[in-house]
Amino acid sequence: MKETIFKRVAFVNLGCKLNFSEISTWAREFMTNGFERVNERTIADLYVINTCSVTEQANKKCRQTIRYLHRLAPSAHIVVSGCYAQLNAKEIYEMEGVDLVVGNEQKAELFSLATNLLKYGISGCYTSSTEEITSFFPAYSSGDRTRSFLKVQDGCDYHCTYCTVPLARGVSRNIPIAQLVEQAKTIASHGIKEVVLTGVNTGDFGKSTGESFLDLLISLAAVNEVKRWRISSIEPNLITLDILEWMFQTPSFLPHFHLPLQSGSNTILARMKRRYNREFFANRVKFIREAMPHAFIGVDVIVGFPGEGEAEFEETTSFLSQLSPSFLHIFPFSRRINTPADSFSLQVSHLEKRARVAHLTKLSDHFYNNFYNLNRGREEEVLFEAKERGGLMSGFTRNYLKIEQPFQKDKIGEIIKIIVP
Repeated sequence: MKETIFKRVAFVNLGCKLNFSEISTWAREFMTNGFERVNERTIADLYVINTCSVTEQANKKCRQTIRYLHRLAPSAHIVVSGCYAQLNAKEIYEMEGVDLVVGNEQKAELFSLATNLLKYGISGCYTSSTEEITSFFPAYSSGDRTRSFLKVQDGCDYHCTYCTVPLARGVSRNIPIAQLVEQAKTIASHGIKEVVLTGVNTGDFGKSTGESFLDLLISLAAVNEVKRWRISSIEPNLITLDILEWMFQTPSFLPHFHLPLQSGSNTILARMKRRYNREFFANRVKFIREAMPHAFIGVDVIVGFPGEGEAEFEETTSFLSQLSPSFLHIFPFSRRINTPADSFSLQVSHLEKRARVAHLTKLSDHFYNNFYNLNRGREEEVLFEAKERGGLMSGFTRNYLKIEQPFQKDKIGEIIKIIVP
């Protein structure tokens, strides 16, 4: 029988930066209420896992983590939340060692659910994939002296044919701008100089409050204590010309863009039910480049989507070469149950997907080297982070180049002008 006296809690993030902001918020609540936070690789009384389910590999990693933690601390309680928990609650709950499954709708209640489990030995499966997810769990990360991730939006209404996120995260929703501004001020009060805006479909902000993403950006820019703002991944059709023109004139919003392309073939984009074509995407990139020649532009690409033959993959490769982004985030297509693409014909073999990933990885390295060389000799500002590795510290420029220098404690958390080497 498991113990019911608990002091030590460990948190495991298996997902995106949005999950990371939620983990950090839970951690603050537990620590405020007398718990000791410990490393996930040490013996704890309670483990809280926030999961991802964007690919089958993500699901596999969650299962492996549960088994590892149960072997590490057989008497500990394990609580699982996040997207995999939302979509596969019964499967997770039946795993040895799992005491509680908390779906995305109940994330705000996780602390009380977990403490009831600890206090009274109550366990149960609190989620179902059929539930409508409408609540919003406000969250931001803390504990880092340089950067915080602020959750501004949750859910997605897009229903791309390959994606389970609308099932796992629910409809697009947000809290009011005024509340997010207060959270930003709290973040700034801890000396943090850079905030990254994160969400499931970040640019869709405002659906539930009648506000707009541009309204949000303008209000946050007025929090002068935050010196640098970054926008995480944003759909190309949602980063409007009005938003871009405002960003070009607002130095605190950094020249760093993360745009999901997914395919350079209009045929494949249509099968994915993406809300743009390659010509629209190219025009957005051109508009950014003309105003910000040294802007970092990271691009997401999915390879091996059903129907992507050699011709369609060559279209993507050729389009990317013309576009010349700064970096590629490459994902092999992963079949997801309850999505249309799972039953599409012309599925691509795993072997071919691996070959295409390898091909685009080399192309990405080429793009990044070109981007770095374009910036050599330029004066840039770097925000150095607290981590020390091999006597070196590292930080990122405004346009997301990673810079390393000999460790100097007095430069940690400070914005320093350097010449890009």
